[in-house]
Amino acid sequence: MHELPEFKAADLTRHTSELFDAAIRSPIAITKHRKPKFVLMSMDQYQQLARGATQQVHMLDEMPDDLKALMIEGLEQDMNQDGE
Repeated sequence: MHELPEFKAADLTRHTSELFDAAIRSPIAITKHRKPKFVLMSMDQYQQLARGATQQVHMLDEMPDDLKALMIEGLEQDMNQDGE
């Protein structure tokens, strides 16, 4: 697997259009504490990936409540680590 271009999580609010432009070209990694934590990609890239996936994939508004709660819990833990 090749290395993804990396952007800091803070860039999501500071440089949103740059991140979206980069994600249109290829998936990008969003880092927290200098470690890749999330991937941002175009919907076309996501759909290609999902077609071959063996794991469950959900759009946020269609995600089962129990999975959504787990995701929110994980995001809150990551955000709390930023405040340390």
